[in-house]
Amino acid sequence: MIHLLGPYLLAAALVGIGVAGIGLRRNAVLVLVGVELVLSGALVLLVTTQAAGADRWAAGSVLPLFVVTIAAAEVVVALAVVLAAFRLRGSIDLDARSADGPGAPR
Repeated sequence: MIHLLGPYLLAAALVGIGVAGIGLRRNAVLVLVGVELVLSGALVLLVTTQAAGADRWAAGSVLPLFVVTIAAAEVVVALAVVLAAFRLRGSIDLDARSADGPGAPR
């Protein structure tokens, strides 16, 4: 039996830092890093719960693999969107206005 306090605290810290990063940052890449930290915290929690359970090789072993796969796909799509927004607006700031939008200098 493993001690569960350490991994649970690590998962809580990762989720807390990720949520703070999402809420406090206006840079699209840093918000994406915050989302990845939240997903990493959830993954640590899933793996810890699976390792502490009696049935060690059931669905608990497969679920973290799906989480990692989905997180990797999410990073690819999000970075493509950020790159397209940077090419369009010239900035990855989430509060920046579009060059063609209302209020743009003429």
